[in-house]
Amino acid sequence: MSHIAQIQLDDANLPPPTPEIEQERRVAMFDLMEENRFALPARGDRIVPPGPYNLGLSIRDKRLVFDVMTGQGEKAAEFHLSLSPFRQVVKDYFQICKSYFDAVKTAAPSQIETIDMARRGIHNEGARILQERLDGKAEVDDATARRLFTLVCVLHFGG
Repeated sequence: MSHIAQIQLDDANLPPPTPEIEQERRVAMFDLMEENRFALPARGDRIVPPGPYNLGLSIRDKRLVFDVMTGQGEKAAEFHLSLSPFRQVVKDYFQICKSYFDAVKTAAPSQIETIDMARRGIHNEGARILQERLDGKAEVDDATARRLFTLVCVLHFGG
């Protein structure tokens, strides 16, 4: 399977993120560059350029845009996903993250662990939705979907 060699997050027109959101972004970007699986499936008789790929992620016209280029800078694919299926899970994810960040400051370890388990569950749900939305457009493994979902949340935060 191919992979993402470079990722560009178009957050230039977004409000400044909170320190927690910025930290989530940095970790997701680092982890994504360390290891990911991303491939463009064959569609009909169209020739699919092989990876690795450079990926641009942005929100345009209330749609999540994946702009996929080859390592040589040639357009490989572009697809736009509706943000509607992500709205509730992103909202839930931000709420549970806030609870988690607050709990880390004062709560007992068992409470923090419980909140973190819920946070991971919501994060997994967001990754599952992303994989469903990418079906037929891009093939990603679970870990890549989780990291990309974090970046969707970062973009959603500002949008």
